[in-house]
Amino acid sequence: MEVKIKAIHFDATEKLEEFINKKAQKLARRNESIATFDVTLKVVKPETAMNKEAAIKLLVPNADDLFASKVADTFEEAVDLAIDALDRQLVKIKDKKK
Repeated sequence: MEVKIKAIHFDATEKLEEFINKKAQKLARRNESIATFDVTLKVVKPETAMNKEAAIKLLVPNADDLFASKVADTFEEAVDLAIDALDRQLVKIKDKKK
């Protein structure tokens, strides 16, 4: 699985990138068919709370691309929320195949 991290208008720290990679690997263990894990991070409205947005797109062969975008106080929290949403989408796809 390929993990792509794009930070718009700021530089992502190594710690943040490691956090995202760890979460991506955890999600990949639950569904091995994920080909690409594409994360876009951006600050929505500077100087306010709840201004960190994480948009995650999963490319899954033989299925539609999955997408989730969440806004939170920190990038870690936004990534967690987006991954939870994607996990639910993956479960739905798995249930449909059965």
